[in-house]
Amino acid sequence: MKLLLIGASGTIGSIVHEEMKKDAEIITAGIEQADIIVDMTSPDSIKQMYEQAGPIDAVVNTAGVEHYGFLQEMTPEQNQIAVQSKLSGQINIVLLGMDALSDNGSFTLTTGILMDDPIVKGASAAMANGGVRAFVKSAAIELPRGIRINHVSPTILEASVEKNGHLFPGFEPVSARRVGLAYRK
Repeated sequence: MKLLLIGASGTIGSIVHEEMKKDAEIITAGIEQADIIVDMTSPDSIKQMYEQAGPIDAVVNTAGVEHYGFLQEMTPEQNQIAVQSKLSGQINIVLLGMDALSDNGSFTLTTGILMDDPIVKGASAAMANGGVRAFVKSAAIELPRGIRINHVSPTILEASVEKNGHLFPGFEPVSARRVGLAYRK
């Protein structure tokens, strides 16, 4: 299986890479430290990524930037960070990648727990995650050639507690192993 892993150098991407490296030929893509450099906010960059990758069997995206801040202080420009990266970027990965994906291939996108369990400062992230979930649900009934689509919605990872735990009071962190298995599934 030939897997295109977008965001492979990030926390979740590294976990997915470790989980899948024995079972797949992995091509990494990201803004740095990757086989293919890609900017998810640019449709042209996404097209170039697929041209460089060639035919693939699966795409896993673990990348996406979100803005965290108080709603009353958020500007439209700050909200656009999540819209352009986490929401539109992931949708464009699907729209522009269908022809690169083999018959019965698979897209796996990344959402997050905030769309179902909100936090203070998380409105923009929740919006993007919920939008991706709605897109996945609708796209699943239209994708051609047996192509599948799903999303993984992790909570805060044990590895991220030191950096971001203050944003997730009361949330139980999840292990890297559990997250890796969710993407394998």
